Amino acid sequence: MEGCVQGGRWNKKAPVGTIGLLLLICMFIPIVTLSQPPKEQKCPDGDYRTDEGICCNKCSPGFKLVEKCHADGQRTNCTACPKGQYMSQMNSFHNCMSCRICKKRKNEIEISPCERHQNTICRCKEGYYKKHIDLETYDCISCSQCRPDEKEKQKCTPESDTVCECKENSYRVKRKCEPCKNCTDECKQHCSSLPPLNTKAPEKGGEHLVNVIAGVSVVAVVLVALGIVITHMTTKWYTKKRLQESSTQPSDDSSDSCKKLLVHNTQPSTTIDVEAVPQLSVSEQESLNLPDCVPLEVKIPELIYTVLDLVPVLQVKQLVRSLGVKDIEIEQAEFDHRSCCREAHYQMLRVWAETGSRTGGGGQGGMLHWPLLQELLDELRNMHLGRAAEELETKYGIQ
Repeated sequence: MEGCVQGGRWNKKAPVGTIGLLLLICMFIPIVTLSQPPKEQKCPDGDYRTDEGICCNKCSPGFKLVEKCHADGQRTNCTACPKGQYMSQMNSFHNCMSCRICKKRKNEIEISPCERHQNTICRCKEGYYKKHIDLETYDCISCSQCRPDEKEKQKCTPESDTVCECKENSYRVKRKCEPCKNCTDECKQHCSSLPPLNTKAPEKGGEHLVNVIAGVSVVAVVLVALGIVITHMTTKWYTKKRLQESSTQPSDDSSDSCKKLLVHNTQPSTTIDVEAVPQLSVSEQESLNLPDCVPLEVKIPELIYTVLDLVPVLQVKQLVRSLGVKDIEIEQAEFDHRSCCREAHYQMLRVWAETGSRTGGGGQGGMLHWPLLQELLDELRNMHLGRAAEELETKYGIQ
């Protein structure tokens, strides 16, 4: 400021242009100084800055916010979470979260009760494991049992299903375990316990004997194949003839003729208890290319309840949509059975079964044809519910 004023007076010796420049500088120095924002003070660890720019402390786990502080140095007013609620972290929330309730009907048990600072801890009961539907949702599913040709590699726990593997000297082909008969790529680890392959070349004196045995084997295979073809053609001709004869009889006798044919075409020692299938014409039987009078149907109510036991509740609507049930039919089922989710899901599956079944059977003793059951199995596997599909195949003897 000495350039502007000397001893309280203007410096008269300075040129006029210089005096003007100094006046401008003197005017802008305080403006620039005031325009610079003060450096923002960092809040201590664990505190947060409010909208007013004040550093307030957060409430501890088990407590919720009543009133935030109004000045630096003041403390936030917090209160404990009420019974049935909790808060598991430092927070500035006005409400605690509700405690979880373990659902016995969903096979859950409580291993730790809810406290102010932590939620209830639930797990699946013995014999069930947790199958996650998403990050937050899961179902407790019954532990899988290893098949007779498998052994248990890892026991079922509340967090994971049973892990099975093929027994010794066998390997997995699709879903079944096949015995190791030769040292193939799949059975290399078992080759030490298998008889070695005979790789030694036959002696000159035995070459003729080997050729004779090979020739006899080829002839035997050809004869067996020829016998199978003749037997098949004869059986088909005989069955077609019986169908033509039965088509001229009254409709009341069609089921009896079907039962007689079924008994005729099975071994004497085998007894099959099936529901009679409505008789098809010869042209329809040939177009299906299936054996005559094969039991192609299962009871719809029994099948639906089995599916509801196997498929997670939250995936039933996805399943029925993939089976072709319309959204309006799904909404109608939910509206008609608002008080019972299981009955609503039953109605959705019943709509699918009634629409696709040629028998037109409903929930009262209706029958479902094989093509619809196969469609159901395919959709279950598409939804990664292969275990449910396997359970149905086992129940109905599908190989």
